[in-house]
Amino acid sequence: MEEKKTYKPTNDYVFSRIYGYKKNWELLKDLLEAILPDIQIKKIELVKQYSLDKATIKSRGSVLDVLAILNDNTYVNVKMQVEDYKNTVERSIFYDSGLFHESLQKNEKFKKAKRTIGIWFLCYNIFEEGSFHEVARLKRDYENILLTDKMEFHYIQLPKFKEKCKRISNKLEEWLTFIVNDNTEAVKMIDNEYVQKAEDELEYINADKEERMRAKFREKSEWNYNFDMDSMYEHGLEQGIEQGKTEGAKEQNIKIAKKMLEQNLDIEIIINITGLTKEEIENLKD
Repeated sequence: MEEKKTYKPTNDYVFSRIYGYKKNWELLKDLLEAILPDIQIKKIELVKQYSLDKATIKSRGSVLDVLAILNDNTYVNVKMQVEDYKNTVERSIFYDSGLFHESLQKNEKFKKAKRTIGIWFLCYNIFEEGSFHEVARLKRDYENILLTDKMEFHYIQLPKFKEKCKRISNKLEEWLTFIVNDNTEAVKMIDNEYVQKAEDELEYINADKEERMRAKFREKSEWNYNFDMDSMYEHGLEQGIEQGKTEGAKEQNIKIAKKMLEQNLDIEIIINITGLTKEEIENLKD
């Protein structure tokens, strides 16, 4: 009999299921304390608990980020990024600056905008040099002075963690050992009650038929998305690049762009593949 697959927190449904449920707020709090030691977290509010039904999970366009507000009104957006689309920095700026903008109430002064921190768990490396936990802030050229603390980006590169961390020495490494979950026995040896509660949640998810189905649907949606991306890219090259100077090729690129919009693909990807302008693509939505 074929051994049943074990789903890990690197599956973004599983990740959101563990850290995004209100009943698990203590798990998220402990994880954030490990990542943000300079913030004394007394209270944490999950902005919304996603309705993770079958349709939502199967849709690659759906967002399964974990969004929380801390006691000092800091907004924290936590995301598990499974695939590398070669635009992680741009994606993080796009999503997290949008959250920064949304933190302002109507007619509220700009100075009232909330501090926004994006935390990106990556199943791939984006920087060759540096540690597995990279922090990016807005700074001036002059003496590297901090421009503002209102925007902050954390990139946690899981492959680099696995390569560089040979022995667990702090709380963040405890949590990352759980998240990559390559060694169940090592996880069970971690002396952290919240990590152990998270492991219990993970075991429940893998034992429950409905939960496993949701994790499987989410994983399959990634496969389908990548397959569609490859097919559309090849088609775009054949029909767009080879005949790019003809009117017929532009019509073909418009058809491709419409199909990609139906799949909720990022507009920058559509621009790169079809050669259409942002305005032309926006007009296709009407």
